[in-house]
Amino acid sequence: MKRLYLFSKINKWIIYTMLTAVVIGIVLASSVMINYLREKETGRIQSIATAMKYMQDVNFDYRLNELSLNVINENEDIPFILTDKKGNLIESRNIPKEVLEDPEKLKTIMRQMESRYPPFEIQLPEYNNQFIYYDNSKLLNNLRFYPFILALFIGGYIAFSFWFLRTLKKTDEGFLWAGLAKETAHQIGTPLSSMIGWVEIMKLEDENSLGVKELEQDVERLKTISERFSKIGSIPTLNDRDLTQTLQQNYDYLKTRISTKVDFTFQKTYEDVMVPHSQILMSWVIENLVKNAVDAMKGEGKLEIQLYKKGKNVFVDVKDNGSGMSKSQTRKVFKPGYSTKKRGWGLGLSLSHRVVHEYHNGEIKVSHSEIGKGTTFRIILKIPKDDKKAQS
Repeated sequence: MKRLYLFSKINKWIIYTMLTAVVIGIVLASSVMINYLREKETGRIQSIATAMKYMQDVNFDYRLNELSLNVINENEDIPFILTDKKGNLIESRNIPKEVLEDPEKLKTIMRQMESRYPPFEIQLPEYNNQFIYYDNSKLLNNLRFYPFILALFIGGYIAFSFWFLRTLKKTDEGFLWAGLAKETAHQIGTPLSSMIGWVEIMKLEDENSLGVKELEQDVERLKTISERFSKIGSIPTLNDRDLTQTLQQNYDYLKTRISTKVDFTFQKTYEDVMVPHSQILMSWVIENLVKNAVDAMKGEGKLEIQLYKKGKNVFVDVKDNGSGMSKSQTRKVFKPGYSTKKRGWGLGLSLSHRVVHEYHNGEIKVSHSEIGKGTTFRIILKIPKDDKKAQS
């Protein structure tokens, strides 16, 4: 199970790295394409400047006049302004009419063009040189944002894909755990029925025998465990109200079945803690936390359950002074298949999280843990708004 968990984690990182590389590659390819188009447009402006220079040359061959005009007229997208050396307008292309009619706007546009590209100088006789100011075409200006829009789109797609796959994985895990739980309940049912029959026969011989009473309690416990497993995968009825009573019954049962070297205590409030819950499933959660705490203490230490209210919430803390966990372990402790024990399946805390989070709309977390000093698990449940007595 641990190997499968590690393999799945490595695969996620490989996929994430590959998708990130694809996004970076597309952005780089887009940048190269835009630079190529920019160079092509700069080359076209050079051709236009050369054509204008030849048309103003007195020795220009008139037979090439049509070719030069075609070079100039073919430009339908690159904006440029032709001026003399004093900055006076001679000719322009693809410049809005309102700009040409306003000298201040024209100068502003020319300064903006000059800040992006140095103007081309057309050298003419008698120092009557001319200058061509130009800018990117609308297409190229729009393409500047293309890599960022594309990266945003791909990033959104990747985020959606991860969310979808994670949801699908959680759904599959839910069906898997539910199937395993129900099959376990079914398998327990057959020998349990036989045990119930044998207990009744033993009671006929000596009803007050200590062994019979203890065995009867364990059979009842097995019936509870079977019922717990059968409820996984179906929506439980939260018809139990007094959480104090649920925890007290759980504490009384567990105290006689864990090591006597464990100082096990239960601290509770002296008022009713009325919270809708499933007694069977919530007892299962507490039992998992207690057993994990006993294992962490290696059967010897101090274990405490605390029940208290604060504001609109009810808190259940399970504290131990065992081996504790590192920060990386606390982040993974509720993940299916993860276990700090060599022979652990990593199912108990995962199912506990499911019971509290999905069935009771609550929260379960590691509120504190320190290596060598112990761990505190915390369950948080909401007090119903209509329960005025519980909120008082």
